[in-house]
Amino acid sequence: MKVEKRIQKEVPGLGEKIRRARKVDKRPLIELAALAGMSTPNWYAIENEEMKTLPLATLRKVEAVLGVTFGVEFDEDEDEEEQE
Repeated sequence: MKVEKRIQKEVPGLGEKIRRARKVDKRPLIELAALAGMSTPNWYAIENEEMKTLPLATLRKVEAVLGVTFGVEFDEDEDEEEQE
């Protein structure tokens, strides 16, 4: 038997924050995308917020490559409140 827990959180302006951090980084986008394990079109889609949802694991890879955090956190109290 499987138990699934799926929670989404709206993060306004996340794509623009990623774009600004990338421009500060100065490395070519093709290098950053490769380090994050994605294509450059996928990275652009994230920056332009063309995706409806962004997997947390993907966000963490982008943060690691850029050496920043964007403050997206999920805590257990918040999770329980959303389910009630």
